Amino acid sequence: MNFTYQPNGEPTADRWASTLHLFDGAAGTTAERWERALLLFEAKDYAAAADLLVEVVEEVPNQTGPRLLLARAYYHSAQLRRAEEQLREIIDRDPVEHYAHLMLGRTLERQARHDEAAQWLRMAEAFADQA
Repeated sequence: MNFTYQPNGEPTADRWASTLHLFDGAAGTTAERWERALLLFEAKDYAAAADLLVEVVEEVPNQTGPRLLLARAYYHSAQLRRAEEQLREIIDRDPVEHYAHLMLGRTLERQARHDEAAQWLRMAEAFADQA
């Protein structure tokens, strides 16, 4: 594996994410799992990020941020039904969450459910106009 560094000499996310196996099996706190999931997501290891984020979402089910990142990890790892489930949960809890509407529309498009996607994309556009 070829690691890269940022211009300031700090390792990039892929370098940190590649060492996370050292922590496998270590329960850690919710915050530590969140941090590891962020690093994995930044390193584009979306499936591994989703595995950690499932635990985080179970522990803090009412927080939108972890659930939204879980939906994004599912989307990027082509787990589209799971992404859809998470996005619908977010919208049920917070009907004006613009980005969840946009992502749900994109997720449905990616499943070739274009007619259904259109309504969510229109809602996302309407919410964006209000911002």
